Amino acid sequence: MSDTAEKPHLVILATGGTIAGSAADDTATTGYQAGALGIDVLVAAVPEVRDFAQITGEQLASLDSKDMSDEVWLKLSRRVNELLAKEDVDGIVITHGTDTLEETAYFLNLTVQSKKPVVLTGAMRPATAISADGPMNLLNAVRLAASPQSFDRGVLVCLNDQIDSARHVTKTNTTSLDTFKSPLGPLGCMNDGRPTFYNRVDRRHAGDTEFEVRNLTELPYVKIIYGHAGDDALFVDAAIKAGVRGLIYAGTGNGSIHKAAEAALARAVKAGLIVVRSTRTGSGTVIPAEQSYSEAGFLEGDSLNPQKCRILLQLALTRTTDLRQIQQMFYEY
Repeated sequence: MSDTAEKPHLVILATGGTIAGSAADDTATTGYQAGALGIDVLVAAVPEVRDFAQITGEQLASLDSKDMSDEVWLKLSRRVNELLAKEDVDGIVITHGTDTLEETAYFLNLTVQSKKPVVLTGAMRPATAISADGPMNLLNAVRLAASPQSFDRGVLVCLNDQIDSARHVTKTNTTSLDTFKSPLGPLGCMNDGRPTFYNRVDRRHAGDTEFEVRNLTELPYVKIIYGHAGDDALFVDAAIKAGVRGLIYAGTGNGSIHKAAEAALARAVKAGLIVVRSTRTGSGTVIPAEQSYSEAGFLEGDSLNPQKCRILLQLALTRTTDLRQIQQMFYEY
């Protein structure tokens, strides 16, 4: 934190989402316009945030997070790194839609070059709803980012009084307020507004990353294919034809692959694509399995879910195409 007796200086970067959503009436929790309210309105609705930090707000985007793009990710990462490089900025809070919040958090976890706190938060109910959860989530995110305990813990996610790692957290329910869960366990919780940590993630994270995106205008093209009974080669062959550079296969069980898709994925590797096995189960670690998988050159996604495997592979491909090096990244991050 800054060497000052004053409150820490936090910058709130707004990207839209339900937390800034507006509905036609105060009982509506669906059918609202996401990102309708600006950062000034959000901060003004929770004046208590200024009890814990000096606050500056910036509107970086105003979108429904289902429409998140690589372009916005790169813009957001650049801005976070610019701000955290300043001596008078002690941390960042990002307001975000919940649909892709975990993906943005993990992308930042891999590309932020500072150990200062970065906290993402959002809401499941629009700002206009009765019992909207956004105001308390925003207040807790500020409390968390202002805490010295949050230093060097990687990018954090804070909603519904829970503190999660960007690497572990995922959205698990379509509408529930406690939708964000970590299969490997949360890092801690907000006890009446006070951050309390119980766990730490040992994998490499923000402040200890090899990925540099400041000069990138786009990311390598990587797609996810969802495994299922009766799978075939259709999507794999289409990906090869489309010029995709990498594929994440969300397999059954321990990243298991339907035999028809396996043959197509083996062709994909021979065509120069990187193939990573993940799982659709929602939890667990994908580890070496069939000998044919290893012989074909398929990689393991470790405990990352398919959407996070995609992000890590995108960034890995900005550094190398060597299979051993990329597999090591999945073990380290």
